[in-house]
Amino acid sequence: MVFDLDLIKKVYKELPAKVEAARKLVGRPLTQAEKILYSHLSGSLPAQPYGRSKDYVDFAPDRVAMQDATAQMALLQFMTCGRKQVAVPSTVHCDHLIQAKVGAKKDLELAIETNREVYDFLSSISDKYGIGFWKPGAGIIHQVVLENYAFPGGMMIGTDSHTPNAGGLGMIAIGVGGADAVDVMAGLPWELKMPKLIGVKLTGKMNGWTSAKDVILWVAGQLTVKGGTGAVVEYFGSGADSMSATGKATVCNMGAEIGATCSLFAYDDKMSAYLAATGREEVAALANGVRAHLRPDEEVYADPAKYYDQVLELDLSKLEPYVNGPFTPDLATPISQMKEAVEKNGWPAKLEVALIGSCTNSSYEDISRSASIVKDAVSKGVKTQSEFTITPGSELVRYTIERDGFIREFEQAGGVVLANACGPCIGQWARHIDDPNRKNTIITSFNRNFAKRNDGLASTHAFVASPEIVTAMAMAGTIAFNPLTDTLKNANGEDVRLQEPSGFELPPKGFAVDDAGYQAPAEDGSGIQVKVAEDSKRLQLLAPFSGWEGTDLKGLKLLIKAKGNAPRTISVWLVHG
Repeated sequence: MVFDLDLIKKVYKELPAKVEAARKLVGRPLTQAEKILYSHLSGSLPAQPYGRSKDYVDFAPDRVAMQDATAQMALLQFMTCGRKQVAVPSTVHCDHLIQAKVGAKKDLELAIETNREVYDFLSSISDKYGIGFWKPGAGIIHQVVLENYAFPGGMMIGTDSHTPNAGGLGMIAIGVGGADAVDVMAGLPWELKMPKLIGVKLTGKMNGWTSAKDVILWVAGQLTVKGGTGAVVEYFGSGADSMSATGKATVCNMGAEIGATCSLFAYDDKMSAYLAATGREEVAALANGVRAHLRPDEEVYADPAKYYDQVLELDLSKLEPYVNGPFTPDLATPISQMKEAVEKNGWPAKLEVALIGSCTNSSYEDISRSASIVKDAVSKGVKTQSEFTITPGSELVRYTIERDGFIREFEQAGGVVLANACGPCIGQWARHIDDPNRKNTIITSFNRNFAKRNDGLASTHAFVASPEIVTAMAMAGTIAFNPLTDTLKNANGEDVRLQEPSGFELPPKGFAVDDAGYQAPAEDGSGIQVKVAEDSKRLQLLAPFSGWEGTDLKGLKLLIKAKGNAPRTISVWLVHG
């Protein structure tokens, strides 16, 4: 099923003329981000080009995506605006309220029972107002969007900070608050300060243990958690074109950790192949027809410093795996220096839990490469020395990797497969530990690792790495292990070395799924009743605000001003949402 095909056709039909008009207005060649931004203005072109980091601009996004924690208040507000349907294609994804405890089946069953009134509300209100609804277990919002909705050259907003994941398919996708989503669903423009542009030129090609995750871990080390604030990070060059679409999405996803407005890659053959593999051949064909408008102009490639506010360059062939953390995602340590860093800083070397998956790294490519490491280790008499969990990003991925035998290989090595949900990545994790005050170490292929982020324990030292490195360390039981150079003792006391990971960008047999978990909205929702119980302790219908009485309120005081590196928190919603 191809979603929004008419909308995509319209975007591509209008794109060449809009890009040419923007080029004339600006008076120079354009980057990819500029092409998308100017082609999504709400209204006509201005008399003068917009100033980066200066001018506020009204945009018209193509779609809205919401996860179940933030969707609740947004949709309660939307009900009051008087519309019969949303103005733009919109979706709800039930991924945040499923707590990881023992395993996928039982955890999902418990979540459905515990959150039944929330799910019933989201299902019914989606049905009424023309919103696509992805049921609990369908997958994590960003992976589902990448598989079904993201398209090159489009613009979307989502009520989650890792919405930029869709940049892996060349889309400007920006995380926003619920009020912004309501405005766009109600048909109003969406305001954003014209972003700065940071260019990252990638050359060479990754090899061995290095993966796309290491690109963003390196970038985070260069820019820090604040270096991308107010900027679109645009990746380009031959190295960028060599990366898989899902690898690109990993990089864009974690761009939130450097404070970037969003990140994106230029449209290329890898994106075309992914679109086709996920049943969107028509979209790929349309994108191929306007390919030049979905990439930076050639002059930008020739002299990037002239067009970006800042430029970084990275040769992928020389990049080594990184481990970032603890307590911050920008403390970047090359794997070759990790053992020394552990000793120098007194970090607990023993690895207690290794976790792979999440919206950042749960693609078929990620899982297949990690599975190759597990298969090799088991064949050499090595099993996991730490707790090891796997979180598929969607039911499409989970079903396919089960069919291809990867889940069985993980379980044979001691791994536990969790539900297709956010789980430990956002703190929805019932952590098993003997003493919560004891300093301990975990490593994940997630995105954030601030104190208490994953398990609520300030004593936990959380590190972030690629799924391949996380898997190798699970086999070793220590974060001081370098699979590029170190050996492991197997059950017979023999020294063995893990082979370099191997995998598939896309499943050789194609993707497969029995039930993806999608509920299409009613064609006419006028007779549908939104389900909110009168005695609900989690939901309450809202009434529209009364008209302005004519009195200005002045001198109001700000109650709370938060400081810190975390972009935002939703922990209140997870408890009371």
